[in-house]
Amino acid sequence: MPVVHLLGTGAGVSGPERTTTMLAFESGGHSVVVDCGGDAVQRLLAAGVDPSGIEALIVTHEHPDHVSGFPLFMEKIWLLGRRHPLPVYGIRPALDQARRVWEAFDTGGWEGVPDIQWNEVRHQAGAPVLSSDRWRVTAAPGIHGVPVIGVRVEDARGAGVAAYSCDTAKSPEITELARGADLLVHEATGTTQGGHTTYVQAAEVARDAGARRLVLVHLPPGVTDHDLAEARTVFDDMLLGEDGARYEF
Repeated sequence: MPVVHLLGTGAGVSGPERTTTMLAFESGGHSVVVDCGGDAVQRLLAAGVDPSGIEALIVTHEHPDHVSGFPLFMEKIWLLGRRHPLPVYGIRPALDQARRVWEAFDTGGWEGVPDIQWNEVRHQAGAPVLSSDRWRVTAAPGIHGVPVIGVRVEDARGAGVAAYSCDTAKSPEITELARGADLLVHEATGTTQGGHTTYVQAAEVARDAGARRLVLVHLPPGVTDHDLAEARTVFDDMLLGEDGARYEF
C-alpha cells in the first residue's frame, strides 16, 4: 500500500514538537517528497524512508518554510551517495526561489553533485506534475499570499488517492483536487489571515470533496484535539497531524 509520511506538520512558527510542513509519498521503497522548508532528509531518515529511493521533489511555493531547506536537501543526498539527477517540480516562482537559494552557495567543488532537472508545472487546475509506474500526480492552484499549488497523488496500480492542499484559503480548486480522495492532508493554520484555513473550513473541504479521512497540518502553536470540536460536527474522521506520523491510502 502507498503511504504518506508527515515529515513535518507545523506552520511557519509552531510548537517545539513540530517542524515545518513537509510530506513524502512512498511506495515500494520509492518516494516523492513535497517541500523542504526544514531538514527534509533528516526527517526522512527518522521516518525510516531511504533517501536513495527519492524519485522527485515537488516545491509548492516560494515561501521560506517550504523551500529554504533546498540546498541542505541537495547536500545531504549527495553526501549519502546520490549521483543521478534529481527531478524538481513546481510552478515557476517556486522553482525560481529554489534555484536562487541553491545558487547562493558555491558548490563548484562538490564532485559528482546530482544535476537538478527543473520541471515547471502549470498554475492551473488539473496540471500534470509527474507520471510513472508508481504515481500519477496532478496539481491545482490554491489561494495564498503568493502563487501556490496543492497536489493529488494517485497510486498508478489503483491502490488509493491522497491529496495535499498546501498553504491556502478555502479553495474550490483544492476541493476539486481532493474529490473522492482516500486521504486529504489539509492545512489548518487556524486563521484566514494571509491565505490560510480554519479547522472548520478544512472540514468543509473534506466533506464537500467526499474525502474518506482528513489529517490537518501547517498547525499553529498550542493546538489540541479540543480545538477540533466544532470542525468535527462538519466532518468527523479528522486528526491533528503529528511529525513522524504515516498513513496508508
